[in-house]
Amino acid sequence: MAIKDTNKSKLIYTLAAWTVSGMIFFPILWTIITSFKTESEAISASPSLFMFDWTLENYAEVLSRSPYFDHFMNSVVISLGASFLGLLIAIPAAWSMAFVQTKRTKNLLMWMLSTKMLPPVGVLIPIYLLFRDFGLLDTRIGLVIVMTLINLPIMVWMLYTYFREIPNEILEAARMDGAGIKQEIFQVLLPIALPGIASTLLLNVILAWNEAFWTLILTAANAAPLTAFIASYSSPEGLFYAKLSAASVMAVVPILILGWFSQKQLVRGLSFGAVK
Repeated sequence: MAIKDTNKSKLIYTLAAWTVSGMIFFPILWTIITSFKTESEAISASPSLFMFDWTLENYAEVLSRSPYFDHFMNSVVISLGASFLGLLIAIPAAWSMAFVQTKRTKNLLMWMLSTKMLPPVGVLIPIYLLFRDFGLLDTRIGLVIVMTLINLPIMVWMLYTYFREIPNEILEAARMDGAGIKQEIFQVLLPIALPGIASTLLLNVILAWNEAFWTLILTAANAAPLTAFIASYSSPEGLFYAKLSAASVMAVVPILILGWFSQKQLVRGLSFGAVK
């Protein structure tokens, strides 16, 4: 009887998980399907899910109208640059908070996290003026700096959590063997926390790739990533749903592929230290 109840519970949880997953994935599926429709079919009052004349003209027009690969390379450079720069700052910061704690460490961590609660528009004017004065508007390095700053609290918090799960005795043994701070971090700490560092890096790449607010405000043409590429299909002439969907699919596919191939590493890193 207990076995039947267990199997029934597993079936219910499985169906619930598939239902929630389907609800989450449906907007993505609808966007993909709409990208193969004509504009008239995309705005039809009675849209069809599969029964329509499939076409690739939206993708052809998007590629001919916009320099997709330039936007793609901007997204790659900005997201990877912000992620690696963030790691260079977050790793020593998280190390000091995890292993050289003071009575203000927790307050500092909470303050860093509270900065994520600030609406970006609240600091729009000062950041825009600073970028204008330093010549960083519409530049890759400018967006790398912004992406690093807005995601740095999350990176520090994640790495701090991973580092706290590492026994302090391991680092003390390294110090007794004569290791300095540099050797302690790079030769002892980082190899142990590699899954957590990898998941932090992947998550930051995804967050930087999907950032739209700052990319639309601080770029025009030269450094515009794929988020600006998508927004270009919403214009005063109208909202072109089919072409907008095609542009969205082309912007989302690279990060979906990255997430698919790195999902095991991402899950392993996110669950690092969760099970004793």
